[in-house]
Amino acid sequence: MSPRQSLAVSFFSLCFLVAGCETSNSNLNTSPPTSSSSDEIMPADLTTNMALATAAALGAPLHGLTADEQARFAAGVAEFEDAEEPDEGLGPVFNEASCSSCHAAPLGGTTGRAETRFGRVSNGIFDPLANLGGSLIQDHAIGLVHTSAGDFTYVPEVVPPSANVAALRITTPLFGLGLVDAVPDAELLQLARLEARLAPSTQGTPSMTTEILTGKTRVGRFGWKAQNPTLHQFAGDAYLNEMGITNPEFPNENCPQGNCASLAFNPLSAVNDTGDGVTAFTDFMSMLGPPRRGAITRTTIAGGAVFVGIGCANCHTPILTTGDSPIAALSHKAFQPFSDFLLHDMGSLGDGITQGNATGRLMRTAPLWGLSSRPVYLHDGRASTPSQAILAHAGQGQRARDRYAALRPGEQAALLAFLKSL
Repeated sequence: MSPRQSLAVSFFSLCFLVAGCETSNSNLNTSPPTSSSSDEIMPADLTTNMALATAAALGAPLHGLTADEQARFAAGVAEFEDAEEPDEGLGPVFNEASCSSCHAAPLGGTTGRAETRFGRVSNGIFDPLANLGGSLIQDHAIGLVHTSAGDFTYVPEVVPPSANVAALRITTPLFGLGLVDAVPDAELLQLARLEARLAPSTQGTPSMTTEILTGKTRVGRFGWKAQNPTLHQFAGDAYLNEMGITNPEFPNENCPQGNCASLAFNPLSAVNDTGDGVTAFTDFMSMLGPPRRGAITRTTIAGGAVFVGIGCANCHTPILTTGDSPIAALSHKAFQPFSDFLLHDMGSLGDGITQGNATGRLMRTAPLWGLSSRPVYLHDGRASTPSQAILAHAGQGQRARDRYAALRPGEQAALLAFLKSL
């Protein structure tokens, strides 16, 4: 399938929406079709000639892996669940000692664990306060250590008094991320151009980031600010910033609360991971299957029509396709993440933190697949239900929010049933 054909499929929902943009809520046709044998919502009906990624039970590997790939996935699970120790490089400040501490409800999901970002805004300029340990708080520390340099007690970081911005971010699910990793940059860039042409009021902005391994500028897609362009870099970032494990792409320890002199007492000053651990964790995420859809009913089909009709699909793009991948199960597959992986101006729902070209109001569109497995919603976990999450949308999401609020009870119920089925 050509990129143009692929994007035509991805953007079917937007074309449908644009046709109905000027239609009032009272005229929305949310009645389900008289018959349907499809297991997908309407946009996926165009994918009959495409190779669809096969969904898996939450926590299960991709279907179609070779024996070698299955072994790599199993090794990745072991690495994912392994708890690091200070003599292996944990810390000296960190958030959790293992990946599974934040991503085990279920395996590869999110526990809803919240972390804190902070900084200072002055005259509209964001300062991450790196000299004070920003912008990410590491809320654990290894405590008292005895080294040749002497004794020292490492303590958890706190938000410094000079910060005037602080935000919570919950950990994100890892399901199906190998598919996201395999989407060509060109497709996401063209998706942004199509959004600008077809629905300019909600157009997304690519997060242009540096791929550390190659030095190239790539489209970011991982993290709440789409700050990482590849799964491998996302993994290395997590090893350093969540566990304090330095690795080839992230070789420098975080200075606890900005006190770089305290690293003289770090019990393991050499690079902590040679790259094997990061690669194993990357293998786990790459080959973790996408979520399996729930039951498809007349109500969920009607809810899918509402989803498109009120504008949710402008940003929560139902279908993307992958390009070439050395893993055949990821190569040239259509999948349904319900995200464009672009940055959008969320107004007051933004977290106030700047990372790269993602300013305080810009947030990456959160994928909706696997939504029913999450304990809380939105970047800071403020919403306990999908309805609360929708009603908190602002900025470019405000029009869809207002249309949702104006829906008839039955239409709202159908939309929520659709979201629950993802």
